[in-house]
Amino acid sequence: MDTRKLAYFVQIVDSGSITKAAATLHVAQPALSQQVSSLENELKQRLLIRSKKGVEPTAAGHTLYRHAQMILRQVEQARKDVETSGATPTGRVSVAIAPYSMASSLAPQIISEVNRRYPDITVHLTEIYGGVLSEAIKNGRLDMALIYEPGPIRGVQFTTMIVEDLYLVISPEAGISPEATEISLHEAAGFGLFLPERIHTLRQIVERGFDENGLKLRLMGEVESVPSLARLLRANLGATVLPRSAADALFHDEDFQVLRITGPALQSKIALCTPDHEPLSEAGSAVLIILKEMLQDMLNRKYGE
Repeated sequence: MDTRKLAYFVQIVDSGSITKAAATLHVAQPALSQQVSSLENELKQRLLIRSKKGVEPTAAGHTLYRHAQMILRQVEQARKDVETSGATPTGRVSVAIAPYSMASSLAPQIISEVNRRYPDITVHLTEIYGGVLSEAIKNGRLDMALIYEPGPIRGVQFTTMIVEDLYLVISPEAGISPEATEISLHEAAGFGLFLPERIHTLRQIVERGFDENGLKLRLMGEVESVPSLARLLRANLGATVLPRSAADALFHDEDFQVLRITGPALQSKIALCTPDHEPLSEAGSAVLIILKEMLQDMLNRKYGE
C-alpha cells in the first residue's frame, strides 16, 4: 500500500465523487477508479458505495480514511522535520484552551512567550470542550489542548497538571456571611446555578456530585460567555461553580464571594492533552514546553504549589 493510493482515496472521500476527485487531482477517472479497486483487492474489503449522487465510504472505508489521514500527516511532518532539522522551529501550532478555566487567562502570555522565543511559530488558539476533543486531536485539527480532564478518551493522552477543589461563586448580596470561606454541597444546592452545557466536563462534575449525594440541581441557565456570566452573578440571579484559580482569573475585577464546597468536596483536573498515536512536530514540542513552564510558574506565584 503506497501513500499515493491513500492520498487518492482521501481526496475521493473528501470530494464525495470520483469525478470531482479526478478533476482536483488531474488524474483520469478510470485510473482513479483502478487505484480504488487496487486498494479494495489489497485490503479484501469494499471501501466505497457508488450511487448516482456520488460515493460514500463503507464502515471499512471510514476506518481506512481515518488511518490514511494520520499516515499522510505523518509522512508530511517527517518531510518537514527532516528539512528543518537543526533549524529554529517553525510552523503553525493549534492549541485549545478550556473556557471557564484558569488556563483561559494564559492566552496573552502564550502568544507573547512563543513570539519571543520562536518568532517563526504561529499559534492558533481556540476554545473547546472535552466531549469533542477526541476527534479534533485525532484528525489533526488540534495539536494539543489545556482542558478540564474528561476521563480516558481513545486516541489521546492526558497529563494532569492541576487538581483543584471547586468553589461556589456568588454575589455578595446573596445573603451569605462575608466572613464565610466554605459552604456545604447541600447548602450550595439551594442556589440556582449558571453552568455551561452538558458537553462541558465541569458541568458533568457538578451534576455527578449532586446525583451521588441525592441533591437536585437547580439550573438557572446554560451560559458559555464569561461577560454574560459575570453580569448574571452581579445581578444576584444565581451562582456558578468553578475552581478558585478560574474564579480569580475570570472575575478578578469583581467582588464575588468564592466559597470552597465541602462535605463532600468536588474536584476538577486541568490536563494537557496530546495525541497518543503520533509525535508532535518540533514546533508543537516547543510550544508544549512553554505551556508546561507557564502553568507551573502561575501556580507557584499564585498558590505556592
